Amino acid sequence: MSRRVLVTAAAGNQGRLVVPKLAKAGFEVRALRATSGKDDEVLALGAFEVMAGNVADRGFLAEAVAGVDTIYHVGPTAHPLEREMGFAMVDAAREAGTGHLIYSSTLYPNATKMIQHKLKGEVEEHLLEANIPFTILQPADYMMPGVFGATFESGVWRQLYDLDRVQAMVALEDVAEVVAKVATEREAHYGATYQLCSPGNFSGNHIAAIVSQVTGRPTGAEIISPDDYFAHFYGMGHGDEFRYAKALIRAVALWYGQYDFAGNANVLTWLLGRSPLTLERFVEREWRTWQEAAGEAG
Repeated sequence: MSRRVLVTAAAGNQGRLVVPKLAKAGFEVRALRATSGKDDEVLALGAFEVMAGNVADRGFLAEAVAGVDTIYHVGPTAHPLEREMGFAMVDAAREAGTGHLIYSSTLYPNATKMIQHKLKGEVEEHLLEANIPFTILQPADYMMPGVFGATFESGVWRQLYDLDRVQAMVALEDVAEVVAKVATEREAHYGATYQLCSPGNFSGNHIAAIVSQVTGRPTGAEIISPDDYFAHFYGMGHGDEFRYAKALIRAVALWYGQYDFAGNANVLTWLLGRSPLTLERFVEREWRTWQEAAGEAG
């Protein structure tokens, strides 16, 4: 059996954790990224090869999937061609006879008022109809170190929506461990769709309270407007990609402001064979890391 796997968005938040996990599990990882340059950084993660190109380009994808037995496809959530990229990847896998496509979707793709959820749901449907071996992972909102670092710095947790609405969360490292497990065990996970959530569901006020308890410092919580959020993460860019990202952010703020995004940790616990990383433990770790970095900077 081939042990070669293709990972898209290999330099992104997931890829930086998934590539080392797969390499450690014995896979040869072909890492795919959108732009060329800094290949050494991806190779250092454990990839044996790096390819750069547009995942919506079917000619490029035919080259990218050649010779691989497993694909882990991460759709770029803020990209206006996410749907086209997902469809192209599914078709490329089918045409090449790739043995297993693992798709990184989202928790509740049926929440179609959120743009990225609707698109991921359409990719899931296309994958189901491709008649190829697949596994779908549906992770909750990621615990992002940078977001908590900003909270440590400012003393304020900021989010797009009602501070009393709850959300499910998951640690990226636990998702990466599941990817390696699914890729290794293959047939045991064909046709499966897994919701990946850590224990608990958290409101903005709850998250601020956890940060305050861990740091021993007062931590507030406030709502940030979609426009301010966009300006913070994207600057004042223009063009189709930026218009799409702004529309996506507004749709998320509207939906999350009305409904709880609650999940359950049972499936992730079963897959890992242990308790997933809790938000409290994650914050404790990130606080130590932030303190060490701040001490070095000082």
